[in-house]
Amino acid sequence: MDKLDILNEDIQRCTLCESALPYPPQPVINIGLSPSLLIIGQAPGLEAHRHNKPFYDKSGERLRMWLGLEESVFYNPQCVSIMPMGFCFPGYKNNADAPPRKECAPKWHQLIINTIKPNMRIIVGRYAQQYHLPQFNTLTDAINAYSHTDNHIVLPHPSGRNNRWMAKHPWFEARYLPDIQARIQRIIKN
Repeated sequence: MDKLDILNEDIQRCTLCESALPYPPQPVINIGLSPSLLIIGQAPGLEAHRHNKPFYDKSGERLRMWLGLEESVFYNPQCVSIMPMGFCFPGYKNNADAPPRKECAPKWHQLIINTIKPNMRIIVGRYAQQYHLPQFNTLTDAINAYSHTDNHIVLPHPSGRNNRWMAKHPWFEARYLPDIQARIQRIIKN
């Protein structure tokens, strides 16, 4: 058994926040060694939890479209690894998915990053940005700052709840996404 297999088994046995979850712990991650991309999202939704597949919902469809990736590439952990801020479905709060649990990232993120060694990180949503890029006050600031770096891409969360943000920032789809898609294609091909 290699280091990644051991890490995956340890993650799947994690019960760190079990008492706060609406269902038994079921970490929803998809990681492989030396992936081209590592997507760091928020937390799995109920459908992702039910199918044990990250971004297995409408937001996942939108994210794949934003990144210009076919589903077969997106779910190939050697090309695209996926880990959320909170690994398990956190339940609901105020008629929406609850925020990701805070226990996972400090315990697992750096260990996963050091083990899989991704070429580029894609930071998705405010929770991931605040944890991984805390030097920025807002997600928009982080997106603007990282629009031309080689090792990070920052995106809003692709849920429909962010349609208002997208309407206020038309440059995101007009200029930012085409650049991101071109960069991702170069990374995947290499």
